[in-house]
Amino acid sequence: MASEPVNVSEFQELARQALPKMYYDFYAGGAEDQQTLEENVKAFHRIIIRPRILVDVSRVDMSTTIMGYNTSAPIMVAPTALHKLAHPEGEVATARAAAACGTIMALSFTSMCTVEEVASSCNAVRFFQLYVYKKREISALMVQRAERNGFKAIILTADTPRLGRREADIKNKMISPQLKNLEGLVSTEVHTDKGSNMEAFASRTLDASLCWKDIGWLKSITSLPILIKGILTREDAIKAVEVGVAGIVVSNHGARQLDYSPATITVLEEVILAVRGRIPVLFDGGVRRGTDIFKALALGARAVMIGRPIIYGLAAKGEDGVRRVLSMLKDELELTMALSGCCSVKDITRRHVMTEQDRLHCRL
Repeated sequence: MASEPVNVSEFQELARQALPKMYYDFYAGGAEDQQTLEENVKAFHRIIIRPRILVDVSRVDMSTTIMGYNTSAPIMVAPTALHKLAHPEGEVATARAAAACGTIMALSFTSMCTVEEVASSCNAVRFFQLYVYKKREISALMVQRAERNGFKAIILTADTPRLGRREADIKNKMISPQLKNLEGLVSTEVHTDKGSNMEAFASRTLDASLCWKDIGWLKSITSLPILIKGILTREDAIKAVEVGVAGIVVSNHGARQLDYSPATITVLEEVILAVRGRIPVLFDGGVRRGTDIFKALALGARAVMIGRPIIYGLAAKGEDGVRRVLSMLKDELELTMALSGCCSVKDITRRHVMTEQDRLHCRL
């Protein structure tokens, strides 16, 4: 691409050019037929914004709070794995960019930089994403390290009793690098002739017995607030409130787990209505524009998490690329708010959008 990117999506092509095919496919790919991967983005296109006019929008304030922490905009960096495959500075570069943009980063359990390296890289609010391993003491140790190093919340990823079938990784025989966080605890070396050794490693380590009662175990090992990531239904949202978690992340794991599960934006309102404001709901999946962020906020999300675009920015231009991705999204959100007659995040309401279901009801 000869010209500089003018939107977030254009960073994807730059990343494709910069990365080995195996790594690009790992970041970009989804499960099986990748129908949900496609729908995560396309479903936003079917939501219409209803702008209000003749509102004084000479000053637009995007600032908000997420889990009680001030942030410059309702945007977070989602937990994504293996940033050093995209850039030598890895998660440290991402953390610095997030801090510079006044946003919260969620550090992946499968980070290639250690918890300590990220914590010491810059002063910022960060959350820690957790997988629960069969050897629970490994997960417990990681939680304790995150808490000791100033992380402010634990995001339990709950939709991975097994790894989804990611066929690009199988074809490429994707190899998982050794993770510094897990040195001396578990080896990622797995010998398999059946494709991706990441799938084999996950099968060996992930605890498929993890269930609702184990939230009590997690609470017993940390004083940090716990959010559950991976909720897509009213039933699970109600259960999450009942077990006393501090928040929910509506997510289908970037469409990398169960193909033909719903696009996240299509179930956000179902979860919001079930929660009834008792705990904050964050949103993850398919956000590529400031208009997407606006739509998610209008449907009730407290903030959105950005995944793949962060990786693409990192691969293309390192820390500066991540900053530019976040800045582009913030600029687009500010413009969307101004053109929709919203001076603050609190002004964005359900009346500002029309969904497919709304249009169907209008026709009936």
